[in-house]
Amino acid sequence: MDLLITKYIHSSISYDGLNRVEKYDYPKEAIREALLNAVSHKDYSECVPIQISVYNDKLIFWNDAQLPENWTVEKLLTKHPSKPYNPDIANTLFRSGYIEAWGRGTIKMINDCVQFGIPAPKYFYDMSGFWVEFRKNIYSGEYLKSIGLNDRQVKTIDFLKNNEKITNREYQSNFNVSRNTASRDLTELVDKGIIKASDNKGAGSFYEL
Repeated sequence: MDLLITKYIHSSISYDGLNRVEKYDYPKEAIREALLNAVSHKDYSECVPIQISVYNDKLIFWNDAQLPENWTVEKLLTKHPSKPYNPDIANTLFRSGYIEAWGRGTIKMINDCVQFGIPAPKYFYDMSGFWVEFRKNIYSGEYLKSIGLNDRQVKTIDFLKNNEKITNREYQSNFNVSRNTASRDLTELVDKGIIKASDNKGAGSFYEL
């Protein structure tokens, strides 16, 4: 946790009066839960380390682990019983206060992220391992500027937060630009995965988050 927080996870700094306030890209409680889950559910017989990948817009945990028989990832998104792969390790973490409750880790991470204002984590079971993917709030002004968007594009995301969609003609009108400039700006937003184009083409086409 210390290494992730101090070296790899960016934090923004603001002030509440004289008090310095740091807000990280991800809720520390959810990251902590992902680490503890990886330790308690890891298949240690394979001798493969837990792997953590830090990207500009996401944080991924991969763990050499197995789902209980007849379980699916979807089952982890709702209330479910606890069935740790390493019960001795899980029980030690629980009794020492690191784990607050049995069988709530995946749901807790979802709630922590939603309350923090970022998307719920994605869970995958693939390539003989379990994946947890945390994603930043890709609609924050700070993140949008960090990936090279211009002021028009950033303002368009703010516009779409309050409006369901925007057309190329509206973009031209909002910023007094040509159709080619509007098309270029909107296409870049689509390519970066910030907005998506409607299935309708031509006069009825539009863009949305």
